[in-house]
Amino acid sequence: MKHYGLIGFPLSHSFSKKYFTEKFEREHITDAKYDLYSMEHISELPALLHKHPDLCGLNVTIPHKLNVLKYLDWIEHDARSAGAVNCIRISAESPVMAAFSGEVGVKGHDFRLEGYNTDIYGFEASLKPLLKPQHDRALVLGDGGAARAVKCVLDNMGIEFQCVTRRSMPGNLLFGELKPHHIKDHLLIINTTPLGTYPNVDDCPPIPYEAITDRHLLYDLIYNPEQTLFLKKGAERGAHTKNGYEMLVLQAEKSWEIWNSKEKHP
Repeated sequence: MKHYGLIGFPLSHSFSKKYFTEKFEREHITDAKYDLYSMEHISELPALLHKHPDLCGLNVTIPHKLNVLKYLDWIEHDARSAGAVNCIRISAESPVMAAFSGEVGVKGHDFRLEGYNTDIYGFEASLKPLLKPQHDRALVLGDGGAARAVKCVLDNMGIEFQCVTRRSMPGNLLFGELKPHHIKDHLLIINTTPLGTYPNVDDCPPIPYEAITDRHLLYDLIYNPEQTLFLKKGAERGAHTKNGYEMLVLQAEKSWEIWNSKEKHP
């Protein structure tokens, strides 16, 4: 039996657990299981791996997407650029091969951890079909861990962006500084904050919604509820809207592909 799972804290609700359990049933995959591993401190990762030697892959959620990097033997290029990992492939590594490559597994252990960011793939694949020529400048609401994949994709696609945050950060606008002209100058607006997530469905990012037009595209990484207040306010002004559900599905399938890939990395 191959085991996969999700590490993070807290894990009160998990898209991944439900998705992979249903996937295994739907596709008649009988030799795989997906579990939740609540982990308050990333320092607990090596002990988890030794306790569950049949683990073949992990998804990583908050608050560990950044701090997990120091435990990895190899990090894919975009994940390194984003500075965040949400998918780990676990493989056995013989001491002979580790010595030959000049690498040793985590803290000298006999497994090898490869890090990826499948959020990057999921966001890009779900965003691309919606883009029109006017969507060449973006506002990114929030600048936390979730924004890292978004910014990496925008960089890769050559889309200029401006981050908007509650607290002052170098180069970022504050929500309180946001004016209608900022909205008019950025026809792609992406919410990476948790504002509006169930059960707080009456919350939304504080932006000048009156400046949104039918030329705007509003993307919310939140998928629960299906239509956040952010998206609802945009739709009322004629904007095209997209929630984060497809992104989650795409990143989950990309994780499955990575975990089952036979590709070797140096």
